[in-house]
Amino acid sequence: MATDMKRVLDTLGIATDQINPGISTGLEFFIGEGQPIESFSPVDGASIASIGTAGANDYSVMMKKAHDAYEKWRLVPAPRRGEIVRQLGDEFRKYKNELGMLVSYEMGKSYQEGLGEVQEMIDICDFAVGLSRQLYGLTMHSERPLHRMYEQWHPLGVVGIITAFNFPVAVWSWNTAIAWVCGNVTIWKPSEKTPLCSLACQRITARVFERNEVPEGVSCIINGDYRIGEWLTSDSRIPLISATGSVRMGKMVGTAVAQRLGRALLELGGNNAIIVTEHANLNLAIRGVLFGAVGTAGQRCTTTRRIIVHESVYDDFKQRLANAYTQLKIGNPLDPTIHVGPLIDKQAVNNYLQAIEKARAEGATFVVEGGVLEGTGFSSGCYVKPCIAEVENSYSIVQSETFAPILYMIKYHSLEEAIAMQNNVPQGLSSAIFTNHLMEAEKFLSTQGSDCGIANVNIGTSGAEIGGAFGGEKETGGGRESGSDAWKQYMRRQTNTINYGSSLPLAQGIEFAF
Repeated sequence: MATDMKRVLDTLGIATDQINPGISTGLEFFIGEGQPIESFSPVDGASIASIGTAGANDYSVMMKKAHDAYEKWRLVPAPRRGEIVRQLGDEFRKYKNELGMLVSYEMGKSYQEGLGEVQEMIDICDFAVGLSRQLYGLTMHSERPLHRMYEQWHPLGVVGIITAFNFPVAVWSWNTAIAWVCGNVTIWKPSEKTPLCSLACQRITARVFERNEVPEGVSCIINGDYRIGEWLTSDSRIPLISATGSVRMGKMVGTAVAQRLGRALLELGGNNAIIVTEHANLNLAIRGVLFGAVGTAGQRCTTTRRIIVHESVYDDFKQRLANAYTQLKIGNPLDPTIHVGPLIDKQAVNNYLQAIEKARAEGATFVVEGGVLEGTGFSSGCYVKPCIAEVENSYSIVQSETFAPILYMIKYHSLEEAIAMQNNVPQGLSSAIFTNHLMEAEKFLSTQGSDCGIANVNIGTSGAEIGGAFGGEKETGGGRESGSDAWKQYMRRQTNTINYGSSLPLAQGIEFAF
């Protein structure tokens, strides 16, 4: 491990010579009863550090502290809760470089993307501060004289958060910053592949909470395997589970939560497409496709997986895109000149190789060949070549999501055909069109157009801003996180009617005399 990384870990409160606590209820940190897990970096294959995991007793203790904290935290005025979140945003600003470097080293995304992920945390804290003064309801006119109706919003209680490895800190912050200003407390189950990021976030949060005398249990983390997720999803004391991950995982979470009539906010897979029309600025489109397809080594839920190109510009675009791929630099993501880092682990590499073989077996022709990189700088075995395959949209492999830098290229004749191909997959997260033609852009955004939760014009499928609600349709789960009115998912709506008269008229003119 490089000296700089050792300094980063020390700064973030992560020990490399002993087991780190994997459970925290705020200011208190515990090793836990479970077997420790080791965090390995896909950058060089090195063991970074060990972290504790929870047993059933640890879970029970944490849940009690979370519920006790909720009884106090919900009574803190929302603007005061927002002020504490504002301070947390400032604390993340102080540690942006170090936390961004840890994200890059533990997960494998480029350092620039690691910094961008921490910036998302800062941005959502800023957003939540303003939101803390805008948790508004509506006033309605009653049909009964001398009556007033209105609605108000109350916190839910304990919010469970399950996150994936690809955004090991940002997705947690999207949920917690909003949940906290709404008056909830949170329990975070991070990915087993990136446990140190959760510990670093909790160390930073604890400093802010201690200064502000925030009750123990408002911010909880609990590291461990799939059993932790099962405890959370089946626990009726948790009214909302926000889960990010695969469609397979989401179906299990959704089923378990539905059985107890709880709420599930699901952010699942994407099979995102970009349509490039004959009226597109091809230089702009190349940039959008390139980052969308290879950013985070293809391990974003918003990664561009399909590119649907009009037949009149298809050959030109293919040549330009293939040339752009030759200029990509693959290697250590902490090097600022590198575009593409490693996949998260060797299982991800196997999935990548299997997808390539399936595509080839179905008839794909590779414009840019893939493969695993070996030799100096690639010792972890997790570095692969981003590739491009010419396919038909109907191929079974194209209908599924492979978390890797594989881009499928498809030719189309009419815009209606392109939109139909884009929509004809089980997933519905992000989509984009590159065109300078107003009618094409508007049609893409209309009810006849994209069926995705995100639809962009002249930008790629990746890189959503926190001001808009993030999420998708169909097998993507239907959840919405981050901006706009996504806060309503973390609260319960209550309708109130007040009679300030001296009689008791009934609604709908019902007479009830006695």
